[in-house]
Amino acid sequence: MPSLSLVPSRPELIEHLIRSRIAGEVATPRENNLAHYRELANGNRHYWLGLELGDRWVDEQDVLAVMTERCGVNEDPEHRQGQDTIDPELTLDALERAADTLRKAADGRSRVLLATGHPGGLLDVHARTGFALAAAGCDIVKVPIGLTADEGVVAQMAGVAMYERGATLWHTHSPHPMATILDALAADGQAPPDLVVADHGWAGCAAQYGIDTIGYADCNDPALFLAEAEGTLSVCVPLDDHVTNPRYYEPMTAYLLHAAGLLP
Repeated sequence: MPSLSLVPSRPELIEHLIRSRIAGEVATPRENNLAHYRELANGNRHYWLGLELGDRWVDEQDVLAVMTERCGVNEDPEHRQGQDTIDPELTLDALERAADTLRKAADGRSRVLLATGHPGGLLDVHARTGFALAAAGCDIVKVPIGLTADEGVVAQMAGVAMYERGATLWHTHSPHPMATILDALAADGQAPPDLVVADHGWAGCAAQYGIDTIGYADCNDPALFLAEAEGTLSVCVPLDDHVTNPRYYEPMTAYLLHAAGLLP
């Protein structure tokens, strides 16, 4: 696998994404994707990821259409099980849109909050992004100490907010930790972040609060893609958000930061 110190070209990164299964034929099965689209359409708020979708997405086929357009899953509604896909070209397109947003944040020395509900997969992506933004003069928001949500603790390590419970970092889709942070900042008289870079409910909640948000999402997490389609979320990057080794995301992160002008 390429090193983070090497910035891949677009064709090289596409090849890497397919080989590592970050995109291309991903591990998330078709039946899981469709089940999540159905739950979202049926109004199950767990799958709304902190967004308020109202009654705009009550047809599972409409959700599938957006996921085909923005994520690259199989467009055939009769394909009910087996392999599904993420289009690596769409991943690269989204990374480049995200890079534009990061560049603007760096130019404006913005206040940025980074968070992940997938610490086992995306923590290093967010941490390296935060380090690069801080080096460019951005203010990385410090999460107030002592915040709790969902019977756990809102922690922050390497500049990235995460959910901790029982001395363990947890995978969570919940929007409550992000809402807790934003409400605590407001109560403390602090301005909200200018930009949030996150995933899962952390991204959905921030976007719902009206904050400029970059979100990463898997093909079984349609809410963020719908939010991008509606203009609530600024950028949604499609990818498998937990592949077998988190180091496989290093070339992608290098490509993103280089495109944003944030690598030496």
